[in-house]
Amino acid sequence: MTTKTFTVPNISCGHCVHTVETELADVAGVQSVKADAATKQVTVAWSEPATWEKIKATLQEINYPALEN
Repeated sequence: MTTKTFTVPNISCGHCVHTVETELADVAGVQSVKADAATKQVTVAWSEPATWEKIKATLQEINYPALEN
């Protein structure tokens, strides 16, 4: 399992957190997602078939692009 924490500057409220968590949880292989509106940090844990590229692409599609720390 891989875990990564990164910043998503577009997160500004609870609705943003819910959207990011829900959309990433739907990616096959993603095991957990925790987003925080105060810090704009997202932590995702995943294994195959999910990849960092798929996670980044999903965030881009929903207009919450990731900044890698």
